[in-house]
Amino acid sequence: MSRALKLSAQALSVGLVVGLLALLVWKVAHQNRNTAAAEISKGKTGPAPGFDLPRLDTSGKLSLASLRGKAVVLNFWQSSCEPCKQEAPALEAAWRRLRAQGVTVVGVDVYDFKSDARRFATKYGVTYPLVHDTAGTTIESYGLTGYPETYVVNRRGTLVPIHILSRIDKGDNVDKFARAIRLALAA
Repeated sequence: MSRALKLSAQALSVGLVVGLLALLVWKVAHQNRNTAAAEISKGKTGPAPGFDLPRLDTSGKLSLASLRGKAVVLNFWQSSCEPCKQEAPALEAAWRRLRAQGVTVVGVDVYDFKSDARRFATKYGVTYPLVHDTAGTTIESYGLTGYPETYVVNRRGTLVPIHILSRIDKGDNVDKFARAIRLALAA
């Protein structure tokens, strides 16, 4: 390979890296900062970001809007997430305990294979509604940073100002979850 050709290839490689870096910087600078998590951290609440996603537990779709009038626990998870596996029995217990009061637990499986998500549900005895977000459309609007994460929506469709990072059954999150449910039912 000639020296001129090598220099051209190197220049092209450097240009490609600079271009990708510029694209990354642009994406970070222009990402949606008005996420549910960001609003809650500022002490603000508003309408819960809507979705209309395919069901995992049955056929059809489930929209958040169809649950208006109920308090809704939105739990974002993945089948490979260890804390999600540990949390699943607590969510199932909450669903069984609270549904008579008008609380619906909805598991939002994100970036997962349907078969893995269904195996998870079977293994952990999940009976609450499950939806499947293969494209990750809910991640940006809710501002997810990891799994599991839980939001609670009141009967009017407004987010409760409590955002639970990690398991609902661990440490301070037990009290946060109970407080969020009380707020959602009081509205």
